[in-house]
Amino acid sequence: MTLLMAPRQPVHTVPGTSASELLTELHNAPAGPKRARLRARAIEAWLPLARHLAHRYSGRGEPTDDLIQTATVGLIKAVDKFDPDRGVDFAGYAIPTIIGEIKRHFRDRTWSVRVPRRLQELRLAITEANSTLTQTLGRSPTVPDIAVHLGITEEDVLEGLEGARAYNATSLSTPISADGTTELGDTLGGEDHEFEIAETRVALGPALATLDDREQKILTLRYYGNLTQSQIADQIGISQMHVSRLLTKALTKLRHQLDTTI
Repeated sequence: MTLLMAPRQPVHTVPGTSASELLTELHNAPAGPKRARLRARAIEAWLPLARHLAHRYSGRGEPTDDLIQTATVGLIKAVDKFDPDRGVDFAGYAIPTIIGEIKRHFRDRTWSVRVPRRLQELRLAITEANSTLTQTLGRSPTVPDIAVHLGITEEDVLEGLEGARAYNATSLSTPISADGTTELGDTLGGEDHEFEIAETRVALGPALATLDDREQKILTLRYYGNLTQSQIADQIGISQMHVSRLLTKALTKLRHQLDTTI
């Protein structure tokens, strides 16, 4: 990524005090009101840089004001942690810090469906690579182009592109028919309670085969013919009490058979 150069003379500096001198003075100042004032002036002096970096990421689904606020948080972190004694220019230290804060904002708050952090970061890298390669190649980059540019495999690029689909979700109220009467939610299936007994139905056939003919007939007349025990007794030619005992015996056999099968 090409780092932007910060303005040599940020706005709102104290007359006669450069931005770098202000940061040096802040670093050496003891805790107290003076340090707090220096810190506020340093943050204000470099706000144009934070705003500029925030605008680089606008148009990606997040309000610009939120991006500026996030970039400002990154700037504050950079000001608080900057050590001029290390000989590093503040812009070279602040820019990665601010951009990192913006990327974390996109990674943590803008995904409709939570995906692993690796895929979130991969999506950002692919998006940036796509923008860079489009300018350098003069065309839309292919998967191999992006893989070579990022130093990853084509499978990783495809995985990142697939994971990017979780970035935005489609509302269930989205119309999908030409006349607008059918919504996406209408195509979703409801709960099918028949699945709960599907396995039992599969095992029921072999279980019934373990019963003798009379037991099978009694069960069929009772539960498929909806006959009462007295009606079954009249049809078979036995007492209602006998039918009750045979029915209980047959059901016990079935339960035992199903318990050992399912």
